[in-house]
Amino acid sequence: MPPAISHPAFCNWLRFKHLVLIDTLARTRNMHTTAQQMNLSQPALSKMLRDLEEQFGFALFERLPRSMPPTELGEYVVRYAQVSLNDSQRFVDQVNRLRQGGHGFLKVGGIFAATSVVLPEAIALIKARSPLLSIEVVEQSSDHLLAMLEQNKLDLIIGRFTDERFAQLFDFQPLGPEPFCLVVNHRHPLAQGPVSLADLSQWPWVLYPVGTPIRARMEAAFAAVGLATPANTVDTISMPTFLQLLQSGPMIAMLPESMVSAHLHNGLLKALDTPLQLAPLDYGILTRKNERLTGPTREFAEILLEFARQRRNGEIA
Repeated sequence: MPPAISHPAFCNWLRFKHLVLIDTLARTRNMHTTAQQMNLSQPALSKMLRDLEEQFGFALFERLPRSMPPTELGEYVVRYAQVSLNDSQRFVDQVNRLRQGGHGFLKVGGIFAATSVVLPEAIALIKARSPLLSIEVVEQSSDHLLAMLEQNKLDLIIGRFTDERFAQLFDFQPLGPEPFCLVVNHRHPLAQGPVSLADLSQWPWVLYPVGTPIRARMEAAFAAVGLATPANTVDTISMPTFLQLLQSGPMIAMLPESMVSAHLHNGLLKALDTPLQLAPLDYGILTRKNERLTGPTREFAEILLEFARQRRNGEIA
């Protein structure tokens, strides 16, 4: 077994160009393409990879006839390279903005329920305090956001755990429960009165994809009353698509109340009166473990938590 890698030695010989090589080769799986993208000759690139693998004491990539996929240990090194490069890119962006008189950069991920209510009010407050702070919001399902947070592509996210393993990677600060409702357009035959459980299986549905927390909650609700999950479905994570499909035909959707409250108020959608029990899901702030929040990220998290406290105490709607 080769000797263990010491951290001082690792810091001495690993360079950013090595991380670029690892990341690029992992994406292209081809030495020639990687050499072109890095503006290096292929012999020079091959030597750099050999030297790197010698330092690690194991092969980072397999040598197959038509491809060079990462080895099992190489996959771990690839993830480190991607996280480090993403972090360095964010650092450079921050420095450039600060040099130009800005207040830094904040990149936040949010599930759709959060981007409709929680994020806008928090963004409005932090922008009032720091008008030159650049903010980017990524709207996605929790599973995609958690992957981006793990790769250091986001500063924090507002979402939910989708897998137990994420509890080992991220800290979670709850903001509140998110209640759900079943909705249809105002012309739907079910919109006018009480709906039986049997009625729910007779119509097409538009749903979040399999594997998302909302879909899992709905499947659990159906299972609890002995019904199979509807088979006539369209899966999407796009709120505009949900609304367009609901308006275009007699479909049913399960959505967070916060996302459809305005449409319920103006009469475009109707909430179904049904005995199906839809338990709310907690959502909150997710950040990487053992990583101290600083600057705008810390301030933004504090704003979100304060708004959540005010809601619990009835100080704001």
